[in-house]
Amino acid sequence: MRFFLALLLPVSTFSFALGLTQPLMRFERLYFLEDRPTLIEMVTSLYHEGDAVLAAIVALFSIGFPALKILLIHVAVLSGAKTRSLALLSMVSKWSMLDVMLVALVLFAAKTSGLAAAAILPGLWFYAAATLSTAIAATLCSKS
Repeated sequence: MRFFLALLLPVSTFSFALGLTQPLMRFERLYFLEDRPTLIEMVTSLYHEGDAVLAAIVALFSIGFPALKILLIHVAVLSGAKTRSLALLSMVSKWSMLDVMLVALVLFAAKTSGLAAAAILPGLWFYAAATLSTAIAATLCSKS
């Protein structure tokens, strides 16, 4: 079980970093305009357009909570006293799927609005891999 944790932790950390910095989706408008935003670019764009509250919510649930979850798993695995880390991990895990739903809603809105054609790019796959590997690592961590 520790072998799988040792494998999953670097995979989740690396995938999360790529999920934040690689383009998530490709939006095509009017056949020649194209956007390939990363998650970080989406948050900063929301902030610069005057939607600071929405930018903070997206940043908290899509960047903050997943990063905190990965950090807590690392702390729980590396430290001998897991009780505090596991209690915090349990609390953060309750919010962990909200980030995936948020990205799915953005993709759905783009596809159904008729204003843009959307396609999934590698950043979203890395983000999904980070979410899945973090969830598995959290489960293994709590069982060991």
